[in-house]
Amino acid sequence: MNIIIINGPNLNLLGTREPGVYGSQGFDSYFETLKSRFPEHHLEYYQSNVEGEIINKLHEKGFSYDGIIMNPGGYTHTSVALADAIAAIKTPVVEVHISNIYAREEIRHQSLTGKNCAGILTGFGMDGYALAMHYVTEYHSKRK
Repeated sequence: MNIIIINGPNLNLLGTREPGVYGSQGFDSYFETLKSRFPEHHLEYYQSNVEGEIINKLHEKGFSYDGIIMNPGGYTHTSVALADAIAAIKTPVVEVHISNIYAREEIRHQSLTGKNCAGILTGFGMDGYALAMHYVTEYHSKRK
């Protein structure tokens, strides 16, 4: 299976940015762990701080990949364009948030992107990505 993880703005700073909220592990090292946990799948990772680049990546992978795991970061709460891009593609998207967005500031309680996703995982730390991987693999095994 081909699965891509797309991380949005400021997630390139994981490991140094607000470790009390996001932990002290950088995403690159976590991604290596994730690939070793799911060796039977082709995993890619993409991160951008630019909304249009994320939309372009969704368009590029969203008709040929088996799954997209996405942490839209702050765009979760503000981007109608990103929500529209998710709605426009065929590949199922699982939204992941490292912190519990419902335990944070009021503005973070709304996900504009989530309504077009297969589901949302929030508050499980980096393990949310592994949980999303399990969903994507189960989703495809049930469709066979």
